[in-house]
Amino acid sequence: MKSIRRKIMKCFAFAAITACLLFGQAHYSAPAYADGTQQTWSKPDKKIKKRKISGISWVELHRQYPHSFLLNGPRNKRRVALTFDDAPDPRVTPAILDILAKYEVRATFFIVGNRASRNPTLVKRIHKEGHIIGNHSYDHAVLSKLSLTNYRKQIEGTDSIIRNIVGYSPHFIRPPYGETLPHQVKWSKQAGFTIVNWDVDSVDWKNNPSDTRIIKNIKNTLQPGSIVLQHAGGGRGQSFAGTINALPKIIEMLHNKGYEIVTLPELVGQPAARR
Repeated sequence: MKSIRRKIMKCFAFAAITACLLFGQAHYSAPAYADGTQQTWSKPDKKIKKRKISGISWVELHRQYPHSFLLNGPRNKRRVALTFDDAPDPRVTPAILDILAKYEVRATFFIVGNRASRNPTLVKRIHKEGHIIGNHSYDHAVLSKLSLTNYRKQIEGTDSIIRNIVGYSPHFIRPPYGETLPHQVKWSKQAGFTIVNWDVDSVDWKNNPSDTRIIKNIKNTLQPGSIVLQHAGGGRGQSFAGTINALPKIIEMLHNKGYEIVTLPELVGQPAARR
């Protein structure tokens, strides 16, 4: 009998251990991103997969630097900001600007320095039509991989190019891929910049999605105070036809839902120009 009881107890113990392991696997999830999703995204290499840099999440960076690292505006008003990265691109940016002009909507464009130096007329058009210009690094570098010295070169070089074209130094920085480090945020704050990422990703950069897919992606996490990421330029093989086709529908959808579309300075209550 004792032998039988020992066997039964061993079986129960094995079953309990197995259940614990399975329960742990079923309930494990990767650290949540700023918008609560688990999605991966456009990356220059396989190492950059999550909205978490050197063990620090976007949410934690915002907690440490509440006025200098932003993901969204106030949630108590139905306002959103449309932002466009990777401008200026002669293939895409003019079409985006035409649509915004038609609907009398102002947006925020994050400018890549070496593209601006090749297309100053397009940067001037963005500025002339009332849109806000931000700094998106000199050559779309992965800033989290750079020393502070090289980070400063990326930001200051682009700042100089933009200032020479439009006459002011942009207050807002958006790091490519959303990648930045705490000491880079600290330096940016001391230099008078604010880093702005997003809480709504249109995912228009991934596999040339349709306008329907882009609109669905935006609806998934849209809420009052949202900063919406889209693109007004890109690399080889990226057409952004879906972005262009989706934009009128997005504007109409937001208006129909009672949202006011504003620029980043209006949304977050900070100036467009760096003092």
